[in-house]
Amino acid sequence: MQLPGAPSDEVGDVLAEGRGDIGTLFVSMATRHPDGTDAEYLRWHTLDHRPEQHRLSAVRASLRLVSTPECRSARAVSESPYDAVDHVMTYFFTDPGGMGAFLALSKALGDAGRKLPLLPPVERGVYGVTGKAAATRVKVGADVLPWWPLRGAYLLLERGGCAPTDLLDVDGVGGVWTATSLPVDARLASAPAGQTLSFCFLDDDPVDVADRLRPALEKRWSDGGVTPLFAAPFHPVVPHEWDRHVP
Repeated sequence: MQLPGAPSDEVGDVLAEGRGDIGTLFVSMATRHPDGTDAEYLRWHTLDHRPEQHRLSAVRASLRLVSTPECRSARAVSESPYDAVDHVMTYFFTDPGGMGAFLALSKALGDAGRKLPLLPPVERGVYGVTGKAAATRVKVGADVLPWWPLRGAYLLLERGGCAPTDLLDVDGVGGVWTATSLPVDARLASAPAGQTLSFCFLDDDPVDVADRLRPALEKRWSDGGVTPLFAAPFHPVVPHEWDRHVP
């Protein structure tokens, strides 16, 4: 269904009322649960741990993603160590200064007996947002994509290259945010500085969109200027349907 009116990013009066203040992403990539109890872990994290993070003034949004077997089969690139990734948790922060309170809250919740053992980590990174773009057809502006109801996401981890805004031309891609990993305290992150992470916000089935994205991605990587590390579709967690999307 075609939504009415002009896209927000083309209307100066809309943009003048606010551009949002998200500038930093905390991205945690992890493996599936070692005991196969992924649904139980997602239940705890979604009902308890994740909402508690929103008491922090620096946290503006959050997004939890899961890779299913169908998602795995649709990956364009999945080399070690990222081949082990089945869960991705992202918190959208105003700036890296919020990380101190993030660690303190985690300790406080643990001291209160409110934490389960975390999923085995693959890589954690703190990323500075470098670009935002929305497809004109979705109408909402790029600044508000973290709150846009999505059906899936496509994650692109690379070395080198520019923001993949050409992917907005692919059916099902509603927007793209791009960020670069920052050098931070090892307690927070292990991602090497300078990696580029792009989030494609999807409004169609992520496996179907992954197939449509492949030709554009192969073209992007063909000239050797960009090194792909990971390129994969994911489903969002569906609250109270914990086993709907699991590895």
